Amino acid sequence: MGIHRLNHAVLFVSDLARSVAFYRDVLGFTVIPMTPDGFTGAAFLQAPGSTNDHDLGLFEMGAAAGPSAAGRSTVGLYHLAWEVDTLDELAATAQRLAAAGALAGSSDHGTTKSLYARDPDGLEFEVVWLVPADRLDPTALAARKRIGRLDLDRERQRYGGQTRGGVGISVPV
Repeated sequence: MGIHRLNHAVLFVSDLARSVAFYRDVLGFTVIPMTPDGFTGAAFLQAPGSTNDHDLGLFEMGAAAGPSAAGRSTVGLYHLAWEVDTLDELAATAQRLAAAGALAGSSDHGTTKSLYARDPDGLEFEVVWLVPADRLDPTALAARKRIGRLDLDRERQRYGGQTRGGVGISVPV
């Protein structure tokens, strides 16, 4: 099976309206009107610039649903990672996440520059920019073996704020 990319993810959430508002207002997702007639408690969203039918499905569990215990006492998904095109976009996303109180951290993995955040239910996700293949050097490759502090200003000076990430890695040349 040759996998080309993640088409969509589906999350169980406690409050559908709250989760839709978060993904729409903070991350720029658009609600796609594809919920079956007569079906309530679900929403489908598309990420900005995506060509997918939808990128995220949300299914409401209700206020009585407990928090996810994945990684603490049960197995389960740790996080999803969404890729952005530029470091400027990553920096703007960091500001929006911080303003929403959702930014949980950031890291420099050498070849990837990452933000970590939590949605209103505490489900973690990552927003990442990948160093393009033609900009990979021994320093970036060696840094994959550690988790460093992300300095977005330094990375924008090094690679350029508008340099398209992932080219030759996740994006065809």
